[in-house]
Amino acid sequence: MRNGDTTVPPESNLPLPHGGDLAAAEALYGQPSEGWIDLSTGINPTPFPVGTIDSDAFTRLPDASAQTALRRAAQAYYGAPSMNAVVCAPGTQALIQWLPKLRRRSRVAVVGPTYGEHAHAWREAGHDVTEIPSPEHMPDDTEVLVAVNPNNPDGICHAPETLLKIERRLASLGGWLIVDEAFADVTPEIGLSAHCEREGLILLRSFGKFFGLAGVRLGFALTHPETADRLNRALGPWAVSGPACTVGTRALEDTTWIEATRKSLAAGRLRLETLLQGHGLEIVGGTDLFVLTRSEGARNLHNHLARTGIWTRAFTQHPSWLRFGQPGRPEHWRRLETTIEAP
Repeated sequence: MRNGDTTVPPESNLPLPHGGDLAAAEALYGQPSEGWIDLSTGINPTPFPVGTIDSDAFTRLPDASAQTALRRAAQAYYGAPSMNAVVCAPGTQALIQWLPKLRRRSRVAVVGPTYGEHAHAWREAGHDVTEIPSPEHMPDDTEVLVAVNPNNPDGICHAPETLLKIERRLASLGGWLIVDEAFADVTPEIGLSAHCEREGLILLRSFGKFFGLAGVRLGFALTHPETADRLNRALGPWAVSGPACTVGTRALEDTTWIEATRKSLAAGRLRLETLLQGHGLEIVGGTDLFVLTRSEGARNLHNHLARTGIWTRAFTQHPSWLRFGQPGRPEHWRRLETTIEAP
């Protein structure tokens, strides 16, 4: 692939779908003969082995003991001070959409570029939203600050002490600091879970990304018990399914798998960065779950890979960017290595 080639095929002028949307990818490029390799998300390609799930988890409403077990496992895994700080939800997306509905109209600053649903959810709920380049650029009249840490898509990390200083300022005014730690499983040292019961601090934790089980639809908020209670009442009873309770508890308690997976993902990131740099792509940033690159020919490379069934994440507002998740299987690594070398 000639990364300096700026000839853009017709299909690149079509809207670029969100990462993970293989149906949209197929509509643009057709069905690949060898099937799709989805590198467009930051989801672990080697998921936690779910194992056998008792049929009662599917046929009965989840009882209080199953939900308590999940909260206890989440408290221990994330390091929250108590179970009262833990909210279990059907994915963090549900929490992202609910939080704006729990406040009167506010002035909201979102650190970006980042996951677009944050700003969208606050605007849809009628709040005044400003996008800023860093927490330090927060306007003086801000009432809610939203930051993703590590950030998606560039992996930028904000220092915990910086965020906690901002939290103190916002809390004194009745405001919120919302930190989306969806990718913090691979960098646990930057997490703020130990401080989550501070008034005004709300942490969002994704289960599906690190554990590779996005379809389970499970996520958590870690926050002050009063805010947790408001979120629980907003979500309503049985917000998390029985199978999700079972799988989530099992995965969060498996410390052996968690430790081995962190090591494996770190090694995979190094391999991926070496491969991409070897083909002229500049590494802009990333985490152990994805790598963001920059190249003049990024859009052409995206189209070239898509025609062979390898789906990467392109960005409409940043046409020189291309994000790669980790290939999971040996054959997926081989296909990427072979295809990226094709002219």
